[in-house]
Amino acid sequence: MTADRKKEAREKFLLGGIVVKAGLSKADRAFLLGGLIELARVIAGSAEHRRLRYIGREAFRAPWLDPSSPRVEEPAAWR
Repeated sequence: MTADRKKEAREKFLLGGIVVKAGLSKADRAFLLGGLIELARVIAGSAEHRRLRYIGREAFRAPWLDPSSPRVEEPAAWR
């Protein structure tokens, strides 16, 4: 396997892990793709981008993520 193919395979593996961590491993593929397309439309640096990034950082710090848990609130300074 070439270095480029290894890098691509690792990236796909990591992205799949993110889907699992978010509790979406059994979600419909069209739903997932639609959600990702919507995320791609969020402007980098916008309040929504910062809010979602904050939620993601907190989820990475957690040993696991319970999708049924209450929504993570952004800091009051972002409101």
